[in-house]
Amino acid sequence: MSAALLPKPQMRGLLARRMKFHLLGAFVVSMGCAALYKFAVAEPRKQAYADFYRSYDPMKDFEAMKAAGVLESAPPK
Repeated sequence: MSAALLPKPQMRGLLARRMKFHLLGAFVVSMGCAALYKFAVAEPRKQAYADFYRSYDPMKDFEAMKAAGVLESAPPK
């Protein structure tokens, strides 16, 4: 009696139907991760580099390394 009340399982097209669902889900998740990485990691990193190099003076840094004796080709005076 209870066997007649159960719905028949879908056998045709089951893989294709589930594949569409999972591919769509994977695409949405990957795009979300890419957007999260871009705005949480890449953009702040680019801004930090821009801020650093805005006031960076390479000659001042060179003179500081030269005075500290780090460079062998330019001995300290």
